[in-house]
Amino acid sequence: MSALKRVREDYKVLLHGVPSMVTTVFILSVIFMNLMASKELYRSEYFCLNCGLALSWISFLCMDCICKRFGPKAATMISILAMGVNVICVIVMKLLSLAPGCWAAYYSAPDAATGDLITRGVDSTFGSSWYVVVGSATAMLLSTLVNSGLNHFIGKRADKGSFGGFAKRSLISTCIAQWVDNFVFSAMVSHVFFGWNWTQVLICSTTSMVVELLLEAAFSPMGYRISKRWEREKVGQKYIDRMQAMQVAA
Repeated sequence: MSALKRVREDYKVLLHGVPSMVTTVFILSVIFMNLMASKELYRSEYFCLNCGLALSWISFLCMDCICKRFGPKAATMISILAMGVNVICVIVMKLLSLAPGCWAAYYSAPDAATGDLITRGVDSTFGSSWYVVVGSATAMLLSTLVNSGLNHFIGKRADKGSFGGFAKRSLISTCIAQWVDNFVFSAMVSHVFFGWNWTQVLICSTTSMVVELLLEAAFSPMGYRISKRWEREKVGQKYIDRMQAMQVAA
């Protein structure tokens, strides 16, 4: 079996196994967190939070649940799928932002000049710059590899089936992976294109990670219950059996 055909079959079995709602929430969180990252929530000289932080923890919690039940490869595959869909959405939004016409907010503006500024601003927001897309995709890919690998590594040694084990593998892997995600994006985009210095990059990477980690910690009990229910109901057993058979064959 060729490598491409094997990957296609792996995806086919995996997408039949992972509950569709989880995959949908994962993909939507990636799309919306990148879109909302363009709006600042708070900013000071060394501290900056954007609205994407309110959603970014969702994708990591989904990854943790998938990794616990299906393994690190499955979590990485679903993440790559989400990134692919996000790129398609960005391209569609970019093309539509080039179309003539005004946004609804134009008609609530006090005058035509202000309305034109509003339309150009909204077009700019939805037609994300190429470097934002590239930086976001690179950051997410690297953080996904870190999160999945660490989650699996810690889980094999510390997860005995209790909530404490799930929390340990989830929060430690998320802590490091979120920092990697924030740092890579800040270094590639904020430092290069927005003029951030390295102090700002490091501080913002760390403070944003803390906020995201606290949000995931608050919802970890829900993630634990979901993953335990998957185990009891043998969700995705066909994919798990397939991976085990491939390991034996190798």
